[in-house]
Amino acid sequence: MDMLKMLDFTELFGGLSEKSKKMLSEIAIPKKLSKGKTLFVEGDKGFALYLLGNGSIQLLKSGPESKGVVVKVVCPGEVFGEVILFERDKYPVTAVAVKDSTVFVLPRHQFYCLLDNASFRNDFIVFLMHKQRYLTERLMHFQSHCAEHRFFLFLRDHYGRRDQISPGMSKKDMAAAIGTTPETLSRILADLKAGGLLIWESGKIEIKKEYWDSFNHKE
Repeated sequence: MDMLKMLDFTELFGGLSEKSKKMLSEIAIPKKLSKGKTLFVEGDKGFALYLLGNGSIQLLKSGPESKGVVVKVVCPGEVFGEVILFERDKYPVTAVAVKDSTVFVLPRHQFYCLLDNASFRNDFIVFLMHKQRYLTERLMHFQSHCAEHRFFLFLRDHYGRRDQISPGMSKKDMAAAIGTTPETLSRILADLKAGGLLIWESGKIEIKKEYWDSFNHKE
C-alpha cells in the first residue's frame, strides 16, 4: 500500500504540500491487524498516532459493567490517536480492528522531529485548524440534528449510501456513537421497520432507496 497515495485521500493530511506528505510518509510504518486484534488499550502510554489504510477500527471508551462503548468507527483515510501529540501521553480510548486492517504507525518522537522543519510545521498548523473546524462542525451537528438524522448521517459517513450494511457493532453501541439512548434508537428502528424503510436484523441493516431519497431532501 502506497502511503503517499493514501495521504492524497486523507481528509486531514491531504492538504499538506507534496514535500510535507513525502516527509510524513518516510516515518510511517505499515502494520497489519487481524479482525478482533487490539491496537492499543485505554490508558496505555501513547507512542504513536495512526492513519487507517484499509479495514475498519472501533474506538471504545470504558463503560459500566466494564463493557466498552463505541465512540467512533474509524474509516480508511482517517487519523486517530493524535490526542497524544497535544493533550496527554496516554490513549483515552481502546482501538480494536473490526475486520482485517492495515494502519500506518506515525511514531510521536519522529513526528515531533518533523515539526522542527518550518515548511512542515506551517502545513501542520493548517491541519490543526482544519481539525478544530471539523470538531466544531460535529458539535453543531449533534446539537442541531435529531437522533434519526444523526443515525443516517452516521451510516452515510461511515458506510456510504448502500442498500445493505454490516455495521459491526451492537444497537447499544450505535446509540452511544450517535449520542442517543438505546431506547430512542429502538423506537426509531421500530418506526422505520413499520414504514418498510429499514430493517436491522441478524447484524445487517437493509435500507430502501426511498428512504435514502427522502433523507437527502431533509439535509
